[in-house]
Amino acid sequence: MASTFPDPRASAPAARPEADRPTRIESHGIDHIPDEDRHGHPRELFSVWAAANVNYLSLVIGGALVLMGLSLWQAFGVIVVGNLFWLLTGVLAVSGPAAGAPSEVITRALYGVRGNRVNNAVTGWTISVCYFALNLAAAAGAAFALVEKTGIHAGTGVKIVVVLLIAAATLTIGVYGHALIIRLYLPITIALAAAFGVVGYAVLRHADFGYTPDTPLTGGALWAALIGGVTLIAAGPLSYTTSADFSRYLPVTTSKRAVVGWTALGGFLPSVVVCSLGALAATVVDMTDPQTALQTMLPGWFTPVFLLSLVLGTIAINAMTAYSAGLALQAVGLRIRRSVSVLADGTVAVSLTLYALLVSNFLDTVSNVLELTVILLGPAMTVYAMDILLRRNRYDGRALMDESHGSAFWYTAGVNPAGALAVLGGAVAAALCVDTVYTSPVSHALGGVDLTLPAGMAVSALLYAVLMRGRIPAAPAGPGVSAAG
Repeated sequence: MASTFPDPRASAPAARPEADRPTRIESHGIDHIPDEDRHGHPRELFSVWAAANVNYLSLVIGGALVLMGLSLWQAFGVIVVGNLFWLLTGVLAVSGPAAGAPSEVITRALYGVRGNRVNNAVTGWTISVCYFALNLAAAAGAAFALVEKTGIHAGTGVKIVVVLLIAAATLTIGVYGHALIIRLYLPITIALAAAFGVVGYAVLRHADFGYTPDTPLTGGALWAALIGGVTLIAAGPLSYTTSADFSRYLPVTTSKRAVVGWTALGGFLPSVVVCSLGALAATVVDMTDPQTALQTMLPGWFTPVFLLSLVLGTIAINAMTAYSAGLALQAVGLRIRRSVSVLADGTVAVSLTLYALLVSNFLDTVSNVLELTVILLGPAMTVYAMDILLRRNRYDGRALMDESHGSAFWYTAGVNPAGALAVLGGAVAAALCVDTVYTSPVSHALGGVDLTLPAGMAVSALLYAVLMRGRIPAAPAGPGVSAAG
């Protein structure tokens, strides 16, 4: 994999099969995608990832960097470095065309058949549903404000209806699946880019490009803020350990460089731009309440459009989350259709959201817990990427479907000790370096510097490489096995 830039020589798109059309509910779940159902071009991945990353959360994170005490240009540097982790998301995506399977199945190679069920239950389903609920709550807040502008009081009944309508739109996309996501996300990307273009113009007119905090950070405090900021930004791409879900329909001969390039660029470019707008806005307004603060810089006629774009961006990201969470629920072992599993995910997420909005601040607790997910997601993504490199992206999709005791991925009692120990070892190393919800011993000794991300990723990569040495058999190129690229 010599380059991560899109390869213009990538294979031409094939005709879309009946099994994967935007107007039909996707028939495939976690099963292997046969060659005759493979189609498309890797450039389609750009809009899939771009639509999910032109969003409110990126504005919030960009503003948070300035609130942490960084100067504007320090914040810009952190934004670029943190978003480089989209390259890892791109690397994981290459396993989709190779295996013709989603990430939730490919990871059987890492953890074993039974071990992978635990992996999907935790990193695939539970974390995804929590993110779905948090994003839905954020979208609901913007939608409530939009409803109020029409003169309708957003009482309890109205709030319930609004949440259900947003969830219905989200789950419809998730249920119809891959083809509808591919078809819809290009116009969604264009619409969101236009809306945020107006936001960008307004922010640039008011921003203070020479901004520095009244008391600039120095020494250990500066390093703590810089590394903490990178970790905050990187948590976004690291949460997508499922990028093969959206590339698995591509032909097995698809260029790996093109898959990496279009996936990474789709996440990187909009995230950098929107995060930077958040940082610029924070130089002139109070970004502790971004939705209200940004409206002071926007023309009055545009405020409803801005609020609607926040809702649309959240629908885009949550539809992808619901889609992958549905696949994870199947991979846990539940024998249900993918469409039903997506609806089950949505039901749980909507219940959490309504409980949080109407009864308690439950999602605040969930949000605090999710701050710690980088402890697990960093090592999990690293082990996945290491497996791709060690196997040279040679995955037999049909063999991955075998869950019997005779499976090539049964390992020891259904668990691959190398994958389990690598992730657990990386998570322990990361937990010893945390300085978010709690201050770890290592962070305390370093004066508040949080090395969660590098420690977890380095330890898990080393452990997996050592423990898997000599355990990966050579796989000849053939049906369902790819060495393309």
